[in-house]
Amino acid sequence: MAQNIYDRPDFFANYSALARSVKGLAGAPEWPALRAMLPPMDGLRVVDLGCGFGWFCRWASENGASEVTGIDLSENMLARARAQTADYAVTYLQADLEQLDLPQSAFDLAYSSLALHYVEDAGKLFRTVHRALAAGGRFVFSTEHPIFMAPASQEWIADASGRRTWPVNGYALEGPRTSGWLAKGVVKYHRTLGTTLNLLVAAGFVIDHVEEFSPTEAQVADNPALAEERERPMFLLVAVHR
Repeated sequence: MAQNIYDRPDFFANYSALARSVKGLAGAPEWPALRAMLPPMDGLRVVDLGCGFGWFCRWASENGASEVTGIDLSENMLARARAQTADYAVTYLQADLEQLDLPQSAFDLAYSSLALHYVEDAGKLFRTVHRALAAGGRFVFSTEHPIFMAPASQEWIADASGRRTWPVNGYALEGPRTSGWLAKGVVKYHRTLGTTLNLLVAAGFVIDHVEEFSPTEAQVADNPALAEERERPMFLLVAVHR
C-alpha cells in the first residue's frame, strides 16, 4: 500500500497552505504547459489519478467532459474535493494507485498531477491505465523530475563563486527516497527519465510529448521566489496515447 502522507495532520496542514492548494490550477506554475498537452475536453470520459482537492476534475467538467472520476488515497483530500464540488458529472473514489483496478476501455483521458512519484510500481500502474483507456485514449501526467528528486539531501550548496547550485546525487540509483518536504518521513520513488519513458512504451503507449519543466522568465518576473527553481527541471510532463 502506498504511503498515505496526506492524511497526516502536519503534512496536510502544510500542503493546504501551498499556492497550488489555495489558488488551484492557477497556483501551479506548470499548469499552462500541462494544459497545452491536453486534448479538448468535449464529451470525454476522464479519470484523474491522485485528484487531491479536485481542481482538475472540476476544470475538466467545466470544459465539457461528460463524466469525470477523481481517485485519491487520502480521506482528507477527498473530503475537501467533495465539499468544493457541486457537479453531478464528477465522482470521487478512494483507492490506492499501487493496487488500482479500473474497468477496461472506460476512459478517453487519464490525467495525473504530481502523484506518480509516490507510486513504487509505475510499470504496473501504466499497464492498468493503458487497459482502462479506449482506443486512441490519452494519458497526460506530471511528476517530480528525477533530477529534482535525485539529491540525497534537499539542501542547496554553493559553487566557488558563491552561486547556489543543486546537488545531483545518485541519479542512477533508483528506488525510495525519504525527504522532509512539508513533514518528516515523506517517501517518494526515484526513477530515471529513461526508466519512466521505457515503462510507458512497455505498457503499450506511444509517446506524444515530453517536457522538462522549469519556471519561465515571465513567471519568475511575476514571482521572484521561483528564481531558484530554474536551477534544474522541477517537473517532468508527459503526454502519451494508446
